Amino acid sequence: MEEKSVLFGRLIEIMDTLRARCPWDNKQTIESLRYLTIEETYELSDAILERDMEGIKKELGDLMLHLVFYAKIASEQQVFDIWDVLQSITEKLIHRHPHIFGDVKVGSAREVRDNWEKIKLKEHGNPSVLTGVPGSLPAVVKAYRIQEKASGVGFDWDNADQVWMKILEELTELQDAVRRGAEQAVREHEVGDLLFAIVNYARFIDVNPEDALERTNKRFINRFQYIEDQAKKHHKPLREMSLQEMNVFWNEAKKLEKES
Repeated sequence: MEEKSVLFGRLIEIMDTLRARCPWDNKQTIESLRYLTIEETYELSDAILERDMEGIKKELGDLMLHLVFYAKIASEQQVFDIWDVLQSITEKLIHRHPHIFGDVKVGSAREVRDNWEKIKLKEHGNPSVLTGVPGSLPAVVKAYRIQEKASGVGFDWDNADQVWMKILEELTELQDAVRRGAEQAVREHEVGDLLFAIVNYARFIDVNPEDALERTNKRFINRFQYIEDQAKKHHKPLREMSLQEMNVFWNEAKKLEKES
């Protein structure tokens, strides 16, 4: 293996070569790379959820390539280069960790997070605490980040029990809306409030709701595909199976999960 100290420089040299000689790489722009970077980020997310360390290593490499790629394009436009990027993040980390590089005292990880948000507000002069939450985030992730940022300035519940009561309140309001035949917009409103409260509760009990829901998605897919496989083995179309028959295979799939 090459000396670790020169590996990053080697990557940059390869990027320079590809940009100069490869028709595909030469054609790319910051805009054309955007959707590919999003795809790579989700592939990394999948590898993390699967606890696939080899996959995580691979996906981190792909993302590293994208970071170098963006910096290369920017350097061609004489806006910034990769060294400016490294300098910027180095300065940010030092500035936002005054409890490490300064004389600020903190007693918990939450205080560190709250200080980070306060420093960030001062740096950017944002008109709102929530300005930094990207509008294109998936809804569950966005709700979680909104709640974290609001909590950072003291707008939060005192404990998880209060949030649980809010869930029950929102559930009752949703049930009432459905029972009285409320219009779709009202039902949507109540479902949104309930989901937001559930995300909030997950935050209070230290569960990432996006990860939790995605793992449930994966479990459902695995179990449902097991039902499909069993239906094929029994030469019976899925549509002709009763719910009771499907539930037998569903429970078999659950048992296999526990044994694996």
